[in-house]
Amino acid sequence: MIAPGGIAASFVEALGAHTDQRVVAVGSRDLRRARAFADRFGIPASYGSYAELLHDPHVDVVYVASPHSGHYEQALQAIEAGRHVLVEKAFTRNAGEAERLIEAARERGVFLMEAMWTRFLPHIDVVRQVLEAGLLGEVHTVIADHGQFMDPDAAHRLFDPELAGGALLDLGIYPVSFASMVLGPFTSVAATGTKAFTGVDGQASIVVTNASGAHAVLSTTLFARTPTTASVSGTRARLEIEGDFYAPATVRLVSREGEVLDSYVPPQGGGGLCYEAAEAARCIAGGRLESDLMPLDETLRIMRTLDEIRGGLGITYPGEHPVLSVPPGAEPAPKSSARSSRGARILHVL
Repeated sequence: MIAPGGIAASFVEALGAHTDQRVVAVGSRDLRRARAFADRFGIPASYGSYAELLHDPHVDVVYVASPHSGHYEQALQAIEAGRHVLVEKAFTRNAGEAERLIEAARERGVFLMEAMWTRFLPHIDVVRQVLEAGLLGEVHTVIADHGQFMDPDAAHRLFDPELAGGALLDLGIYPVSFASMVLGPFTSVAATGTKAFTGVDGQASIVVTNASGAHAVLSTTLFARTPTTASVSGTRARLEIEGDFYAPATVRLVSREGEVLDSYVPPQGGGGLCYEAAEAARCIAGGRLESDLMPLDETLRIMRTLDEIRGGLGITYPGEHPVLSVPPGAEPAPKSSARSSRGARILHVL
């Protein structure tokens, strides 16, 4: 574990409750924080530097749980040390950093994945299966939002430009990633937004399209608690995902006439972060260097989309590496996502 913060604590709890994986070491720039975290969760080793952690022979996989501003440097250190890496979303601050991490991992021959936990949840597996089965017909519209009310506190990481704060990388990444999963690569991106008092993006409204002309209407904000729902509408039917759509949630298949044809209710008990850890373990055990459920090429495309949105909003982060490294139109060909039936059943239309 790199960076013993709140998401790291949730991750360790999920692993302990729902997997056979063991957390063997935690590293922080502050040794006292690392030791306190290790004591809290019964972790054998704690280190006051990331370099020490990366030299621990018991470490197979490193989970980077720091603020966005630290992802690139810390993940690169882990890759260069020959460790497999799971990087908390958003993957990096920009596409240039993402591309360099991906190149480094492929050159070093280590596993690398964005820890976009929503992609691995059972109800999202149901969404994939419904789309693959064609139950919605031709998809035309995706709608998704993620807004949380955050007290305006300049010391909070989400309002801190130095930590790459703002709504987009922390909250907006969820609807953008969901739309990417459903629609595939975007052919156009349009956005408008409002800055927070510290200059980070406080709110953004986004419209994207794909090659077939389907639209996604997406929104994110730090200024209000929104429904955090999502829907996918096609010519035959639509899927409705209750709030919070990015966490384990109920999914309904609804006809054009508004009749609920079927529904999926996720298992109870929490631990949603365990699914991304299980996917990483399966891939590594199988000798695979990336996940079909969250491919690296798609992570890179999503980062390019976020860059484009930020550019339209006039948002930059202090100290970030160059934003654009690949010119528009030179993006890799999209990979098809493998069907998975783990942990969920397909919705049946009678």
